[in-house]
Amino acid sequence: MVVTAARFRFSGGTDGLRRRIGAVSQTAGTLYWSTTQQRWQKLILEAHALAGPDTDDARQDFTPAEIAEGRTLYFEQEDNLFGNVTYRMQIRKATSSVLVVDIDNSSAIRYLGIPVFQPGQVQSIYYLEKESAGIWRYYAIARTVGRAGTLLAGHESSAINRAVALYRRLAGIPGDLEPPAAR
Repeated sequence: MVVTAARFRFSGGTDGLRRRIGAVSQTAGTLYWSTTQQRWQKLILEAHALAGPDTDDARQDFTPAEIAEGRTLYFEQEDNLFGNVTYRMQIRKATSSVLVVDIDNSSAIRYLGIPVFQPGQVQSIYYLEKESAGIWRYYAIARTVGRAGTLLAGHESSAINRAVALYRRLAGIPGDLEPPAAR
């Protein structure tokens, strides 16, 4: 389990955050510090929104209007280690001052072709709350369940850096300009 808490400046309001959340294709190229390689590298190689849960049909990024309470959306990302994975994004709350989004894998996650996480075993939830004009609070919890979670033992620093990379992308902070969260 990795928990991330932060505060960031963002003047784009809730619609701007919805736009960033919906801009799945822009996650491609997100950088993180690889503790194994000891360098900055791309975490997400390719990404696109999907037309639905049972299709590989790529579509345009989600609009801010689609990042609406009660909606379930699907997207695919090509991770630098795990290849292509389909994710389900559920918008739990979407008001002018709070966004709550949870994401889990809706397809198996494979490593070297071997399934290591079954659907639903990689889960995260993101809470964004407006603190004051232009200031947002960010809380995220990411976890893995199932037997394969033990594969991550000894790689906690990588999990932390991946979580922080996703925060930095949402907050608009260049991924490689700050020191890594963990070495």
